Amino acid sequence: MLLAQLNIGLPVAPLTEPELAGFVEALEPVNALADAAPGFVWRLQTEDGDATAIRPFEDDRLIVNLSAWESVEALAAFVYSGPHRAIMVRRREFFVPMREAFQVLWWSVDIPTVAEAVVRLDHLRAHGPTPRAFTFRKPFPAPGAAQVRRDDGWFCPA
Repeated sequence: MLLAQLNIGLPVAPLTEPELAGFVEALEPVNALADAAPGFVWRLQTEDGDATAIRPFEDDRLIVNLSAWESVEALAAFVYSGPHRAIMVRRREFFVPMREAFQVLWWSVDIPTVAEAVVRLDHLRAHGPTPRAFTFRKPFPAPGAAQVRRDDGWFCPA
């Protein structure tokens, strides 16, 4: 079972503009770190090595990041540490604050598709966190996994 994740962002300017230079310069090294991170399985990318050209939403200014990991813990360890965390701290410099959920997690038996990811994000926005579409703040265990929820909200083996 894979943990799939989608996050989207609305850049403050086109990726070719100076306002986004810090973000664009970080893409390749941060993606390389993700590729080598413990628990990493796959990420969506074009021939350019990232997914910034893939625009599946009606608003074609939205960029996406779609990946698959072995666990919530592995993804969280990458997201909230090192160079990725450094870019996240600067997200308001690079991205317009979003009023709706912009990240969704779910369990998948296969590599996730962009179409599936869009449906999962819509589900999270409509229903809040459920086993079908959830967040880091309210994670759900993989189907069939013998796990218990800790006091801090994370699941661990029973």
